[in-house]
Order: sequence, then C-alpha cells, then structure tokens
Amino acid sequence: MAKNKILILFSHPLFEKSHANKALVKNIPHSENITFHDLYEEYPNFDIDVRHEQVLLSQHDIIIWHHPMYWYSCPPLMKQWIDMVLEHNWAYGKKGKALQDKIIFQVITTGGDKENYCETGSDRYSIVELLEPFNQTAKVCNMLYLPPFVVHGTHNMAKEDYEKNGVVYGYLLDYLENNDLDSDTILQYHYLNEWFATIQV
Repeated sequence: MAKNKILILFSHPLFEKSHANKALVKNIPHSENITFHDLYEEYPNFDIDVRHEQVLLSQHDIIIWHHPMYWYSCPPLMKQWIDMVLEHNWAYGKKGKALQDKIIFQVITTGGDKENYCETGSDRYSIVELLEPFNQTAKVCNMLYLPPFVVHGTHNMAKEDYEKNGVVYGYLLDYLENNDLDSDTILQYHYLNEWFATIQV
C-alpha cells in the first residue's frame, strides 16, 4: 500500500514558550512522508510565498493545521495563509480542484479545560463549534475535514502530561502515514483523540 504523505502546517508565534507544543513537535516521526512546516519560522515578516505553499499542498495527501487556540481561532499568520494560499480557481471555484478529496484536520492546544467548552461552560461553545469556519473552508475547497486532535488544559499540566500527549500525537501520525482511514467512523467522534483511543494497539 502506498503511504500517505502528511503536511503539518505549524503556526505558533511563541513556540519557544509552549511546553505542550514542544512535546507534540518533538514526537513527530522522522519520515520522508511527513513534512513539518513552521510558518512563523518560514515567514517572520508574513510575506507568504503563495506558489511554494500551493506546491507543498499538492504534494501531500493529509494536511494538518497545527496551532494554539488564539481567541477562539488561529494565530494571525495562519489566517493570512488561509486567505492568500487558498486562491479562487485553484482551491475553490469552478476550476479550483487542486485540493479535492485531500484530508485536513486541526491539532489544537488550549489552556481551557474540556468542560469549559460547552453551552453551560465559561467558553459557551464546544471546540468543534468554534472551529466551524475552518470546517466550512475545507468543504468549500472540496476537502474532507476530520475532527480535531485537541490537547486541553495546557496551563495546568505536569511535565509527564505534556509527554503523554506528545507520544499519542506521534503514534497518530505514524498510523495516518501507514493506513487507509475509515472517515465515516472517524466522523462519529468529536475529537480525533477519542477515535484514535479506540483503535490503538
């Protein structure tokens, strides 16, 4: 079976201060099929090379938007990436078929606990509801949007908790690289973590 090629679009303006994201990134498998692309390192002045980004997207089967939750959305450079790279008649529109049937999902870190993200919680909405604009963006681009991989409560974690989440992320990426995905089953879960917990060996 051909292996899936995975592109991780990483966007964190304060990466050096994020214990949670350091643990996640450290566990990304070393593989010729997995590309780690740090947007803030690549484009410190926000001068995005649109053509280069489009070539990268075309070369991969699974796209990951990996970022912290910033005010219920993504950091500004990732938003600019979406605005500029997903061009009309390339990513969407009558002629825009470049991303059709590619898989996309988000890897999110947030200081908030899971129970806060609900109608009666302090954040009022679930993570899935707050990410709906990203879901719709993917749908307009004819991509398959999967539930997010979410790491909650990052502000109060012990070091071993960061490591545990990092290890799971590494296993997930290895699985995604080497297996066909049953998207119908995955879409029954709110979080990719929850689905992955059911199939880990």
